[in-house]
Amino acid sequence: MSAGMGDDRRVDLAVDLSQRTGRTDAIYRALHAALTTGRIPAEQRLPSTRDLARDLGVSRASVAEAYERLVAEGFLETRPGSGTFATAAASDNPRVRHRAAGALRPRAGWRWTPHATSGDAAVPAHDFRVGIPDASLFPFDTWRRLLAAESRSGGPAAGAYSGPAGLPRFREAVARYVAGSRGVHAEPDDIIATTGAQQALDLVARVLLEPGDVVAMEDPGYPEARELFALHGVQVVPVPVDAEGLVVDDIPPRARLVYTTPSHQFPLGMPLSLARRRALLAHAARHGTAVIEDDYDSEFRRARRPLESLQALDRDGRVVYVGTFSKSLLPGLRVGYLVAPPSLRDALLAARQLTDGHGAVHVQAALARFIDDGLLARHVRKASAHYTERHEILLDALAGLPVEPVPSAAGLHVAAYLSADAPLGSQELVARARRRSVALDSLAAYAVGPHRDGVVLGIGGAVTGTIRPGIRVLEQLLA
Repeated sequence: MSAGMGDDRRVDLAVDLSQRTGRTDAIYRALHAALTTGRIPAEQRLPSTRDLARDLGVSRASVAEAYERLVAEGFLETRPGSGTFATAAASDNPRVRHRAAGALRPRAGWRWTPHATSGDAAVPAHDFRVGIPDASLFPFDTWRRLLAAESRSGGPAAGAYSGPAGLPRFREAVARYVAGSRGVHAEPDDIIATTGAQQALDLVARVLLEPGDVVAMEDPGYPEARELFALHGVQVVPVPVDAEGLVVDDIPPRARLVYTTPSHQFPLGMPLSLARRRALLAHAARHGTAVIEDDYDSEFRRARRPLESLQALDRDGRVVYVGTFSKSLLPGLRVGYLVAPPSLRDALLAARQLTDGHGAVHVQAALARFIDDGLLARHVRKASAHYTERHEILLDALAGLPVEPVPSAAGLHVAAYLSADAPLGSQELVARARRRSVALDSLAAYAVGPHRDGVVLGIGGAVTGTIRPGIRVLEQLLA
């Protein structure tokens, strides 16, 4: 039976009233269990004896006697003029304080734990964390208006489940957007909405990879992609990166999948050269390899025009293009997309439908309007100007440190190698800087094999006036 609490919350009371006798005991046991397991917390007001008796279909005397027993035991107290309340005695019960850890364990071989995220800690005074856009640049008022309008309209089937591909007008808007901004060849039916790039990678892995397959990845590279592929039971092989990007000649011929960030190598920053792009596609055609092109932040470029995307160069349908709005807009929107070759579309849609069904269609609808009204392009232009200024300030400030910035024409971060005579290694530098409220990353966090030591500094969260003071702290630590 369900009984209403005094503040309109409800608690389920499993009261066995099948016997004509012992109703007071049954009500007492149900309330005692709810109190001692925390389902009725301390200071929660209980319903009056009259209301609970009516809800349970019993006499008021049965409820009153159960309440009196719980008052006598210290689990309830009556407050004249206010009602009956749960006391702290229930929450102090050992059953609440010492909940069993549980006998269940992850499957054999499970080695992953949640990673700390940028939202888990207070914002540092000098924020050079990687992958964070500047939320203050986002047009919240406009977005709220669009989101409210789409939420109110409800769409043609607000009470129905949506398709796994995403809202049709969202896919149409994304297809136009990627064609104009990145030259990607895509029809709306080629677009599959995701909750971000990470889900896109997971869908591709589910569809393409068998345990024991080989996935080739840039080294240094994106750790969450590496861990995700390993989660699917595959062998992740690191492939070195040089000034032209991924070293294609070092990709194992048996690799089933190659993951790359060709527009802005993560985390070093150089683009994959045109010659390497063609070599990678030739390798994929020769060995039957799939390629994931993760174009995670190429909107923010400082060069006039980026190199043509791998997807646009692909003539065999071997490239899955992955994009996200987490950098260009906000991570909290949880909207991304992938451009699927026709041969994979149905399988990817089935994987999406079986894992989480579909995304938030009202968010997709609002974003479609945001794109089609030119608001995304306007926001990217505005944000790019800010990020370009920060990039220049950061490079100028780094000039006095024993570091060598890696040339980069796009993105929201800068990688810098430490000079051989630097007094600290990157990991020690990062740890000491953190104690002085300066947050940055070590290149070691992204590398698997041997690699030159260095740091990575984000510019998205680095407010302009905090950049030089933050770098001065690093200068003092490296003096």
